[in-house]
Amino acid sequence: MKLKDIQVLNEKETRGGFGEGIHELGKENETVVVLTADLAGSFKLGPYIKDFPNRFIQCGIAEANMIGIAAGLTIGGKIPYTTTFANFSTGRVYDQIRQSVAYSDKNVKICASHAGLTLGEDGATHQILEDIGLMKMLPGMTVVVPCDFNQTKAATKAIADLHGPVYLRFGRPKWPNFTKEDGSDFVIGKAQKMSEGSDISIFACGHMVWKAIEAGRILEEKGISVELINIHTIKPLDEAAIIASISKTKCAVTVEEHNIIGGLGDAVAQVAARNCPVPIEYIGTNDTFGESGKPNELLAKYGLDTPFIVAAAEKAMSRK
Repeated sequence: MKLKDIQVLNEKETRGGFGEGIHELGKENETVVVLTADLAGSFKLGPYIKDFPNRFIQCGIAEANMIGIAAGLTIGGKIPYTTTFANFSTGRVYDQIRQSVAYSDKNVKICASHAGLTLGEDGATHQILEDIGLMKMLPGMTVVVPCDFNQTKAATKAIADLHGPVYLRFGRPKWPNFTKEDGSDFVIGKAQKMSEGSDISIFACGHMVWKAIEAGRILEEKGISVELINIHTIKPLDEAAIIASISKTKCAVTVEEHNIIGGLGDAVAQVAARNCPVPIEYIGTNDTFGESGKPNELLAKYGLDTPFIVAAAEKAMSRK
């Protein structure tokens, strides 16, 4: 498939995909319990709460307590989904996650919205850009960063069948929705190839997959053959897909709405260093906090927008 052939179905919030997915999951699996830290509205939980009030726990603004309750629920065979903003899902409760969830291999699904710069006007205190790194370093933690509404819905349902702790990261704004509506193109731990190419490999996750598609289209118009791969599962990483791609293209760009320290770029670089060293350029925030602003303006200011991806691809190719 060429990137120009990818069609946008509509624009929807990825957090809306979570809300729809958890409602459907509630109908299918009676062991699912949803907990929130005073953010039911932000996570679109209205339909779930209406239909399953006895499987919903409002913890209030007490995130650490919420993680502890979730860990306890697993002992009775429940599958708890915790919901709060990404900053509060990780940074605020890291000790509780490490000790009560990861160390004990508890079957808790930590679902985090409003991640990255696209949170927008709420500013640096809420725009966590370190959470992927924090969570992927925890032994046994699965880390999933879906790219659009449909994929977030699919991921929300799929992680219920995966035993063990999971971190599911998604966002706030309306964003292009372009993956399959039935979620059949999403498999945990298996990278999604968006286009086949031979000149440059682009690895992206989350909202940045769409930005990478935009950049790839520009590169294709220049006669550059782009292999774009959606790394929606940061851990466990699909190393085979990465090695196969960079062995062919001999260079790569990684694209993430996250600090380049500790995120997707570092994960891809480790695989390359061990198996097939190639030039790699990184798109992400560069050891900095964000600030208040409109999502797309912030992506442009911090070097995460389409033109920066194009330039990074051309630079990586020049270093072959």
